[in-house]
Amino acid sequence: MLSVRGLTTHLRLKRGTVRAVDGVDLQVDAGETLGVVGESGSGKSMTILSIMRLLPRQGGVALGGSVRLDGVELLQLPEATMSRVYRGRKIAMVSQDPLTSLNPVFTVGDQVGAPGRYHGLTHGRADNRRHAAEVLERVHIPSPATRLDDYPHQFSGGMRQRVVTAMAIAGAPRLLVADEPTSALDVTIQVQMMALFRDIQQKTGVGIILITHDLGVAASLCHRVAVMYAGRIVETADVRTLYREPAHPYTQALFRAIPHFGRRQERLFAIPGTPPSLVDPPKGCRFAARCPQRKPLCEDAYPPEVELAPGHKVSCWLAQGT
Repeated sequence: MLSVRGLTTHLRLKRGTVRAVDGVDLQVDAGETLGVVGESGSGKSMTILSIMRLLPRQGGVALGGSVRLDGVELLQLPEATMSRVYRGRKIAMVSQDPLTSLNPVFTVGDQVGAPGRYHGLTHGRADNRRHAAEVLERVHIPSPATRLDDYPHQFSGGMRQRVVTAMAIAGAPRLLVADEPTSALDVTIQVQMMALFRDIQQKTGVGIILITHDLGVAASLCHRVAVMYAGRIVETADVRTLYREPAHPYTQALFRAIPHFGRRQERLFAIPGTPPSLVDPPKGCRFAARCPQRKPLCEDAYPPEVELAPGHKVSCWLAQGT
């Protein structure tokens, strides 16, 4: 359904060109959830903004590569076509913070009904309200018809996240992109939201890209996971393989950094060092300076991707036995 090949997003700033996304490959099938995990600043959110073409029009953005949805090259579409036919209709986004994503001066009914009006899915006010109520019911908001005239501040944090999700699915998209949809919620509401995403996917067959830094959330929701570091994908595998047999040292370090309740240890593990500057990234592996297993070759050349098993791909010289 979605095929991303060699996606690059370079930002031209006064201090230099930032290689925020540098040759990313992703594949998402219908009914599948792909998780993209990594530290803050690794390029996760920039990747999905690039896919949806929501990058700022000014400021010197260079976008390259290929993004195909059902065989259509999105990066080559006129903005009018992207806006009217694809963005919000065939590919939609659930943002991270529901409080800032909702307009406080418009009712929830107006905002949930907006995609239907914009994309011509509803006709007239009565039809639009009916559609908005149906969508709110799909995200399990009680008494949806009576809440259409309520404002965002009248909803709890968890309910606001459901409203944002309702806005995303109102256009019946083929692909749903969720950017840290549970990070602003408490643990109980997180569980409810994960169940909601599973329910939506089972009923509609929508493909989902889940951006998260929480490996627990990824394990609960995703079929496959791509690990991102410093603008590049370093490892991709199905959830079971990645969690049982992580091959890249960075992936291994992420799992070591997870606190384990009931296990006594003097202090929590932290990955040493800091990510490299993306203005002047190293020519070799971008994790080499922080890697306890690095060899001279790691700093001299970037490792090509190798497939260790069907669907398990990693970019690491160690995985190639060198």
